[in-house]
Amino acid sequence: MGVDLGTQSVRALAVTDDGLVMGRGHAPLTGHREGDRHEQHPPDWWDAAVTALSRALRTLPASRVRGVAVCSTSGTVLLTDPSGAPLTPALMYDDGRAGAQAERAQDAGAEVWRALGHRIQPTWALAKVLWLAGNPTDGHPPGWPGARVCHQADFVTSRLVGHPVPTDTSHALKTGYDLAADAWPEAVHERLGLSGLGFPPVVTPGTPLGTVCGAAADLTGLAEGTPVVAGMTDGCAAQLGSGAWDVGQWNTVLGTTLVLKGVTATPLHDPAGVLYNHLAPSGDWLPGGASSVGAGALTRAFPGADLGHLDRLAAHREPAGAVAYPLVSHGERFPFLAADAEAFTVGTAADDADRYAALLQGVALVERLALSYVRQLGASVEGPVTFTGGATRSGYWNQLRADILGRNARVPAHTDSALGMAVLAARGVRGESPPRGMVRIRTVLEHRPRVGARFAEPFVTLVDALEQRGWLPRETAAHAREHG
Repeated sequence: MGVDLGTQSVRALAVTDDGLVMGRGHAPLTGHREGDRHEQHPPDWWDAAVTALSRALRTLPASRVRGVAVCSTSGTVLLTDPSGAPLTPALMYDDGRAGAQAERAQDAGAEVWRALGHRIQPTWALAKVLWLAGNPTDGHPPGWPGARVCHQADFVTSRLVGHPVPTDTSHALKTGYDLAADAWPEAVHERLGLSGLGFPPVVTPGTPLGTVCGAAADLTGLAEGTPVVAGMTDGCAAQLGSGAWDVGQWNTVLGTTLVLKGVTATPLHDPAGVLYNHLAPSGDWLPGGASSVGAGALTRAFPGADLGHLDRLAAHREPAGAVAYPLVSHGERFPFLAADAEAFTVGTAADDADRYAALLQGVALVERLALSYVRQLGASVEGPVTFTGGATRSGYWNQLRADILGRNARVPAHTDSALGMAVLAARGVRGESPPRGMVRIRTVLEHRPRVGARFAEPFVTLVDALEQRGWLPRETAAHAREHG
């Protein structure tokens, strides 16, 4: 059983060793957005997880579930008391209020972050913990002495087991965990005034955390004693669910925003610090990054529209009359860091169909730039790419992306991150690699070089525009124009 704690919903998926989905459940989530603020109420996650699990088990005997793993949004964090009760709202993955705190954290641990090859960004959990520590509420003193740092997945797994549990290296990464030393950087915490906080023990993904307790069993329908194993962030979960498990394979998750993640034998060092390396359950590494472009630009520009109809119109606009940089929210995180980045369009779209086509193409062009960047850092990107995420519902967009990337692509039958957690649960329970048959491939896309060639000029136009605005570094732009 895999559970995915998303932004708008919680999803649960029960999968057999040969990839047959036996149960599926879903429950909505809501939050509060206002400017850079994005918060959710942590107990809502548990309530939604209970509903999603119960629905997934409607036609499945609980005794058949051999293990459960949970993933969640990367960088989402809150503070709890020692028993796990929430003391603060959860600051969500894209809450951007901690800009000053990110600078402090970056300076305090510059040597640690340099060795790890990343930078602390305003949306990272360590910056948000600093923000929470400096903004006490309800009479709590500054610094929240005795409070415990808790990630989104930790909150739910703790309730499944019945007591606080360790976090995993994947969720801990953006909270500043030192993967090289396999320890929290206590000297950095001391410099930042965070020594009074409780940072949880950390285990590798797939490590058993305990078993489902009686109270959780009564609520969810899971059998008491079912193993619960440590999960990963949603981007890593999507990587596992894509079937791209081998060195040199890459997966792009396209939903509201775009996440790129691949498999390498060693960490991929990024001097700019916009790419970060997760540790895979296999011992390999999962370098990647999250862009702020994505399908969210479509829903914003065309609310309530028939996107299938627009897909058919867009097929006749290759390329569109304009080149779009379809940023969903202010600021860019990957494949370059630009806090002041904003969406823009070069040229003028002829009509709504042309504007829609420019957005589809713009996302794919940024995806191409991201692959160019990881190639610049020394990674192999020559193999097929796997597409996951909600945008894979568009067959047209899948083919367009393959053409623009110049890569063959695969689309799994099930593209949500809950499948990746089912895969990880299998690994944790079995103590070995899960069967590859758990991931079924729905579609194989052959890229069409003749179509791809049409986008060479739009790609250079986008690269030039990003460089001219001072957002894309000169070296990255030059490499993209020559090799992208």
